[in-house]
Amino acid sequence: MILAPLSSSSLSDGLRLKKAIRMKLDTDTSTSWSGSASEPETLPVPLARTGETSRDSERANAPAKSPKPRLRKIPPGLRRRRIVFSMEPVWYKRLVWRLKEDPQFLRSAVQITFALLCVWIGIEFHLFVRWGMSDGTESFFSRPPGVEGFLPISALISLKYWMQSGIINTIHPASVFILIAILLIGLLLKKAFCGWLCPIGTISESLWMVGQRLFGRNLNVTKWLDYPLRSLKYLLLFFFVYSVWQMDVAALKYFIHSPYNKVADIKMYLFFAEISSFALWTIVVLILLSVVIKNFWCRYLCPYGALLGMASWFSPLKITRNSSTCIDCKLCTKACPADIKIHNVARVWSDECMSCLKCVEVCPVKNTLEMRTRNSSEPVPSWVLGSLVAGVFVAVTGLAMLTGNWGNEISREEYARRFQELDSPVYQHFRGEVAPYGPQD
Repeated sequence: MILAPLSSSSLSDGLRLKKAIRMKLDTDTSTSWSGSASEPETLPVPLARTGETSRDSERANAPAKSPKPRLRKIPPGLRRRRIVFSMEPVWYKRLVWRLKEDPQFLRSAVQITFALLCVWIGIEFHLFVRWGMSDGTESFFSRPPGVEGFLPISALISLKYWMQSGIINTIHPASVFILIAILLIGLLLKKAFCGWLCPIGTISESLWMVGQRLFGRNLNVTKWLDYPLRSLKYLLLFFFVYSVWQMDVAALKYFIHSPYNKVADIKMYLFFAEISSFALWTIVVLILLSVVIKNFWCRYLCPYGALLGMASWFSPLKITRNSSTCIDCKLCTKACPADIKIHNVARVWSDECMSCLKCVEVCPVKNTLEMRTRNSSEPVPSWVLGSLVAGVFVAVTGLAMLTGNWGNEISREEYARRFQELDSPVYQHFRGEVAPYGPQD
């Protein structure tokens, strides 16, 4: 069959010609593929789609991929309701309502309150040091005992001395009770101290949130690097605990009553007030790393975090997942700042869980992700958890105040003398050991 060329001036002729070509192709291929009468008739593949046939063949021969788990629909009765706090017109009722029902608002309130307390302690201590460094010309301000919360080594030594001798030392007694309060929170409420009270944890969390806002995301450290880095804080903890464990009662007492330990808080203040360039740049690097990596200091370097992580294994409270109602949305894992794979476990045993409740807050299904004990079906509400965290800390430190074990017995006159002797060799330490001193020192 001979076909005349298509005239560009006639659209209808072109359409008829195209139809004629398609009919001719169908006729020819039907003849060539039909074969004998015994063979089944097979439809030919149009010549214009040969490339698609090749791709379809490749797809058919490719190994089948495992299907992704499908998200289950949430039954209407199990969908968690969204609370619109603005519906309450009275501001103080709205505030109380939000503190009760919004775990992150409550946690932020507790964090800010404790951070302001630490700032207040810092201001008081600054005024105390200014008096001491001025040789008494400045106004006198009492030393705040709460500053001893930043002396973890002295606290650990004092705690062991108390356990072995039964004596609460009078040099840094507040440090012992602050350490006990932190350990009790870890044993009862996991690492809630890190996520609710610790000022360094609050700063670290604020930094990675700034990084997330600036860059849209934070860096995820790969597993082969994450696990070795996380072991660093345990190595530091082991070093400190082992060093203290080697000390007998006489060595513990010698350290506690040493001139260096008596002014350890002042030496700490001067370290930051007269900071060296190396120390300053080290802090700057840690800040920058904390901006791009979530909780860099807390996750990789903080010995306190390692200690509380180990204590948290004994905590009766843990994040618990109900697999029968879980819809596999993985929102809990995405929300977790510690990168715990919550959607894969029934109970969160990870030493990195800080009881921040972010995973519980984002779960869209009722009674599916909760903070509770193993043998209880009733969850612990966020306001109860927050009250317990603050309550344990206040109760233990309050007990120290009531029993007279909060402030030390170093007099104003002794502090005035020691301020003038800070550069003396007796106030230095060498490789973790205090310098020899006499009864008059």
